[in-house]
Amino acid sequence: MEFTINGSLPRVPHKKHWQFCVGSGHALLALRTDYTRQLKYIHDALGIDRVRFHGIFCDDMRTCNDLSMQMDLPGAEAYTEYNFNACGVAYDNVLAAGMKPFVELSFMPGKLAIRDGRPLTGGFFYKPNIVPPADYAAWREYLQAFIRFLIHRYGVEEIRTWYFEVWNEPDLPYIFWNGSRDEYFRLYAETARAIKDVDSQIPVGGPSTSGSKWISSFVAFCHENNVPLDFVTTHQYAGDPLGGVEDQGDAEGQAGGFESWQEHLRQAGEALAREKEKTFLAGYRAATPDKSETTDIPDDLFRKNAARTHEQAQGLPLYYTEWNENAIFSAYTNDTRKVAAYDVKMALAVADHVTGSSIWCFSDVFEELHPFPQEFHGGFGILTQNGIPKPVFYAMKLLADAPDTRIDLGPEVFDAEVGAAAFEGNGETHVILFRQKMKQLDLPKKEAVIHLACAKKPASVTVRRVDEEHGNPLKLWEEMGKPVSLNHAEVEDLKARSAVQEEEWPFTWQDGMLTIRAELGVNDVYGFVIR
Repeated sequence: MEFTINGSLPRVPHKKHWQFCVGSGHALLALRTDYTRQLKYIHDALGIDRVRFHGIFCDDMRTCNDLSMQMDLPGAEAYTEYNFNACGVAYDNVLAAGMKPFVELSFMPGKLAIRDGRPLTGGFFYKPNIVPPADYAAWREYLQAFIRFLIHRYGVEEIRTWYFEVWNEPDLPYIFWNGSRDEYFRLYAETARAIKDVDSQIPVGGPSTSGSKWISSFVAFCHENNVPLDFVTTHQYAGDPLGGVEDQGDAEGQAGGFESWQEHLRQAGEALAREKEKTFLAGYRAATPDKSETTDIPDDLFRKNAARTHEQAQGLPLYYTEWNENAIFSAYTNDTRKVAAYDVKMALAVADHVTGSSIWCFSDVFEELHPFPQEFHGGFGILTQNGIPKPVFYAMKLLADAPDTRIDLGPEVFDAEVGAAAFEGNGETHVILFRQKMKQLDLPKKEAVIHLACAKKPASVTVRRVDEEHGNPLKLWEEMGKPVSLNHAEVEDLKARSAVQEEEWPFTWQDGMLTIRAELGVNDVYGFVIR
């Protein structure tokens, strides 16, 4: 594959939309020092401005209490309180890291939750209540108390710079929302109006769906019913276990109901019976296989759906508040450069369609499904639980460091297996090469050639490589014998030995044309700087 870069190509702004926000687990984790330390590192190193997490209203945050929780006495439930102090500490930690919260309003406090026979909690480690409120007047009072608490603590001008998103993935029953689409629309309307009645300038949006779903009907509902809507949010994964718009063929539907969920559990049970290694991690991987390695998942789903969702948003700001290569927790390839190549390619490919986005997620300090002890267990994080950067960190660092002017190489660079992006500014030209495939295959390397028009011979060409030998702490950990736990010295040693360094790279220059050659393995990412 050859790429020619010259002065005739269009120059456009480099839209670093992924720096808008990053995802993380649930609110209780934001009270931990390791979480806060890693969050600041991600902000400082990658320039990410906000963080989004689930569960600010979960019962482990103890925001809505009554005396019966402590004393089993007649009438004790009538003695109630709101306590948002833990929320304040979580947000204090976010602000101390130099970031702002992207507030996901979830999940339902147990005291407010409806109890009408539907399952109350989702299947996650921290057991969120995933049902509507029993009484919308009580929900409104609770929400407005929360907003007033934030305004009192941080000031109204600060809170107006935050974003408030109603719920998370309400299209996924038995996981995040045990209700219908219409029940979510009512929850959104009641929530948005309650917040706007406190302060009309606080931004509120949704529907925070998986797979780019519900956007058309949600926007129409808000317009037809005069419901406040400042921005649109949705999510997209390539290896999504429950499918996206194209997989389901119904952009307005929900994931399968109870029967589908039971079938999923049945298949997981059969997989467990076949698995011979009886460790927790092996069992989890058997029950939730990485479909991106076993099936032919298209690599352009995010690009296509972002373009379509941009149109469906009807001019409103569009935020993909979760996206990544894989939604399968514990997938082995989550720790590999497969995620690095995908994330670089998609960050570039969707830039014209999204206002901002949020990679899921910044750290393996994460308890949505299970807090595994192994340092490399296939978590979603850009960093491991002890803060070791994974390949995706180094790949996104190439994009973060690239100048603010992008040289438009055309959409075809995203159609081939080997793609490229180019940037210029501050007397430098940056070129990023990526060889992206949805399966981490052992294939022969492919040559990529860069031709760059430049009047003078460059003083230097350097490269940062993300490949089998560079930026690959997983390989080093495996060579150590896969120790379940690491001490501080081992963590620092892995960081140092896997850190990506800038190195000189050979080139030729003749008659005003610079030529650089490189051979890329599957899912390698190379970042060149020409000075």
